[in-house]
Amino acid sequence: MAGRIEGPDAPRIIRVHPADNVAIVVDDLGLPAGTGVAAGITLAERVPQGHKVALTPLAKGDAVRRYDTVIGTAAEAIPAGGYVSEARLVMPEAPALDDLPLATRPSPLGPPIEDTTFEGYRNRDGSVGTRNLLAITTTVQCVSGVVEHAVDRIRRELLPRFPNVDGVVGLDHIYGCGVAIDAPDAPIPIRTLHNISRNPNFGGETMVVSLGCEKLQSERLFGPLLPMGGDGGIGLVTLQDPANVGFEAMIASILRTAERHLERLDRRRRTSCPASALVVGMQCGGSDAFSGITANPALGHASDLLVRAGATVMFSENTEVRDGIAQLTARAATPDIARRIIAELDWYDRYLARGSVDRSANTTPGNKTGGLSNIVEKAMGSIVKSGSAPIAGVVAPGERARGPGLLYAATPASDFVCGTLQMAAGMNLHVFTTGRGTPYGLAAVPVIKVATRSDPARRWHDLIDVDAGIIATGAATIEEVGRQMLALMLEVASGKPTCAEKLRLWNQLALFNPAPIT
Repeated sequence: MAGRIEGPDAPRIIRVHPADNVAIVVDDLGLPAGTGVAAGITLAERVPQGHKVALTPLAKGDAVRRYDTVIGTAAEAIPAGGYVSEARLVMPEAPALDDLPLATRPSPLGPPIEDTTFEGYRNRDGSVGTRNLLAITTTVQCVSGVVEHAVDRIRRELLPRFPNVDGVVGLDHIYGCGVAIDAPDAPIPIRTLHNISRNPNFGGETMVVSLGCEKLQSERLFGPLLPMGGDGGIGLVTLQDPANVGFEAMIASILRTAERHLERLDRRRRTSCPASALVVGMQCGGSDAFSGITANPALGHASDLLVRAGATVMFSENTEVRDGIAQLTARAATPDIARRIIAELDWYDRYLARGSVDRSANTTPGNKTGGLSNIVEKAMGSIVKSGSAPIAGVVAPGERARGPGLLYAATPASDFVCGTLQMAAGMNLHVFTTGRGTPYGLAAVPVIKVATRSDPARRWHDLIDVDAGIIATGAATIEEVGRQMLALMLEVASGKPTCAEKLRLWNQLALFNPAPIT
C-alpha cells in the first residue's frame, strides 16, 4: 500500500498499486482542503473518507487508475490534490468477451495444509453440516403463512424435546404458481429450490409442505417421492388433502411429520471433520472504497488457505466481476473453465439487456457515498476476495457445487439472491464483507460478517464479527486478519454462534427467476 504517510496523527491515504494515480482518504471524517497528504501534494478541496484524491495532474480524457486498472477517464481537468469524484469520471465501456486470455495465469498456491479440522455433522451423502437443522420446503408461496405458524409451534412445543437439533427453518419463497413453469429459464428456480432442500445443514432430512394445486408439484421438484422410513425419505404434507379438515388439522399434520424428522436429527452428533468438508460462500454487500483494500483481500488470503486445506470456496456476483473478466479467464485452471466463465457472463449481459439496463445499474447510493464511483471500481475491489487460487470450476445458477477448490458461482449481485444461490450450491458457511453495514443473516447457514472499516465495527459491535478496518490504520496486516478469519470460520463451523445467529436475524430466501410470471 504505497503513498501512506506514517505517524500516529498524520493524515492517511492509501494507494493500492504503485501505478495508480489516485489514492483514497482513510481518516474517519475525511480531510479538509489544505491538508498535506503526500510529498508535494496538498488537498485542493475537502475529500470525504474513502473518496479519491488525484496524485498527479489529470487532463480531461486522461485515464484514472486504481488497482492498476483504468476505472474511468477524467471528465475535466483535475489538479494534483484534487477530489476525483463520481461526477468527474467517465465510466469505460464493458470489456469485450472475445480474445480473452484462457488459463494463461493459474497461480500455484503453497503446499497443502493438513490437520486442520472442525466439529461438524456428517451426512449420508458424504457432505458435512455446520448446523443440525430441520428444514421445511414449501412448493408454493400460498402455504407460507401456514408453515410460518407451524414453525412457531414446532419451536415452542417440539424442539425442547430434541436438544441436539439447532432449530427449524421454513424455506419460504414467492415461486411455485402463477409462473411460466415450462419456460426455457424456469429450471433455474426449480433446481435452486431442489438443491436448497439438500443443503448439508439439513442432515439429509427432506420435509415438504405443498398446497396441492400449484404448478410446482412435489414430484416435479424432487422426482418420485420416497416414503418416509428409518433411513430418510420425504415427509410430504399436502394442505388440500381431504384429511385436513380445518386449519388445526393442517398444523397437526405438519407437526406429526416434523416430529419424525426431529427424532432422526436428534440422534446426530458433531464429530471431527477435515477442513476439506467446508463449502464456504463469499459475498460482499454495502461495499465501499475500503472493501478492496481491507476486508476482501483478507478474505482472499483466508480463501487461499482454505483451498490449500482442500475446501470448496465460492465467489460470485456477475456484475461485480464483469469488468475483471480477463483476470478470471486468465486464472482459470483450464481453457474449458475459462470458456464457461465467459458463457455465464455473456448470458447475464443478455439477461440485463432484456431489461434495458447494463452493469452500471448495480452501484447503490451507499456504494457511492462510501467512495465507489462506478461499477468498474467496485468490481476491482470485489474480485480480490477470491484470493490468488486457480479457478477450478463454474457453478451455474441453482446448480450444486462440485468441489474442491475455488469456484465461480455465477449469481446476480443482489445480496439475497446471491446468498440463496450459494445455499443451493451447498455452502455450509457464509462470509459476508460490508463497508456501509448490514444486519444480513441466513437462518439455514451461519453468516460471518466482516466490516471494512473500524467505525461501523464499533457502532455495530453486536452485528459485526470481524473488524478488518485495522488493516487500513496499519494495526494489522492483510495476512493477519485473513488468518483470524480462518480461525473464526473453524470455530463457527464447530458451533460457535455468529452475531446474526445470537440475534436471530434472518433474511428471506430470494429465488432467481428470469422466466416470465404469468
